[in-house]
Amino acid sequence: MSASQPDVCLIIGAGDDTGSAIARVFANEGLHVCVVRRPRHIEKLETLAQSLRDSGGRASAHGVDARDEEAMAALVKEVEDTIGPISVAVFNIGANVKFGIANTTPRVFRKVWEMATYAGFLMAHNVAPHMIMRARGTMIFTGATASVKGSAGFSAFASAKAGLRNLAQSCARELGPKNIHVAHVIIDGAIDSTFIREIVPDVHDLREKDLILSPDAIAANYVTLHKQPRDAWTFELDLRPYGEKW
Repeated sequence: MSASQPDVCLIIGAGDDTGSAIARVFANEGLHVCVVRRPRHIEKLETLAQSLRDSGGRASAHGVDARDEEAMAALVKEVEDTIGPISVAVFNIGANVKFGIANTTPRVFRKVWEMATYAGFLMAHNVAPHMIMRARGTMIFTGATASVKGSAGFSAFASAKAGLRNLAQSCARELGPKNIHVAHVIIDGAIDSTFIREIVPDVHDLREKDLILSPDAIAANYVTLHKQPRDAWTFELDLRPYGEKW
């Protein structure tokens, strides 16, 4: 790694909406953005990376299963060795599923945990040594309402997101004194995403009334977290539309 290499923002779970918005804002900040999703999404990732480059940013696409221990270790090593130091690591995998407890199979429960908790551990586990060595960096974990409230029908999702929250909290207590900012963001409400637009008929009305979370607004808060002075770091930030019940 040469001194001229750019700082990197690694985004695990760079989906079509929030993940892409996070990629755009960090690319605009001058970081090289490494967008990561499962290999079957590589074409979408390449399109996203190209759009960032077309806008004057630096970006690369990486088709990696975040649940794969060896693949995640290889990804972080590749980025650090060939692209630049990881200054920001964002874990943004959702894994939102709804099944009654009687219909939640052990396989579903395990898979949701792997996506929403274990993969978050793999990111932190592999990125932390590099940040510790440099005594700087930011890790941001995307949470949900389920991080703090286990609603009916969400046993798998709620337990996995609560686990991710506690993982982030443990990392924050361990790494904060080493000058590494760890934050957990609770997204409390529906996001104006492809998924929501497909199932909610009045999204336009919600958008006009500011009753649905904008991916761009979420992403702007992630940059704010990264830029916070260390004498006033936020660990947990909850974001919700003004009309959301909580």
